[in-house]
Amino acid sequence: MDYGFPWDHVVNEFKYQARPELAGALAELMAAAVARSAQTLPDGVLPMPLAPQRLAQRGYNQAWELARHVAAAVRRPAWPHGLLRPLDTAPQAGLGRAARQHNLRTAFMVEPRHRPALAGRRVALVDDVMTTGATVREAAAALLRAGAGAVDVWVLARTPETSAD
Repeated sequence: MDYGFPWDHVVNEFKYQARPELAGALAELMAAAVARSAQTLPDGVLPMPLAPQRLAQRGYNQAWELARHVAAAVRRPAWPHGLLRPLDTAPQAGLGRAARQHNLRTAFMVEPRHRPALAGRRVALVDDVMTTGATVREAAAALLRAGAGAVDVWVLARTPETSAD
């Protein structure tokens, strides 16, 4: 969906107003979109990780809430800790494309003990909102460097492109 009315309000409630109970219904929409796409299903589903400080502030990772529900709906395993975000980078919201890319360099890593499970596998990386794609590009690159065979990106909402992006 486009990240605009009314979905922007729903996603903001889910993400910033401590409403993780919305994840199930939102994941159903994602699973339906995956089914309509007729794409090859992945071997596993991973959430976009949050940095430890951000996770502590929010109390939950909204991408994990979506990932675990959508993984169950498409009957694939969910791997909650395969991708890590050890660095607490500045929030991406409000940054332009170049600043987002610079902000994310080396932000992601694959948990070393999970590398064998990724080897040659197709994985889906789940996130709530994609703006410029900088975050998912960096996360996907980390997964590919760790040996994943392919990375699909499943996002709930996409910010419509503007001239600032």
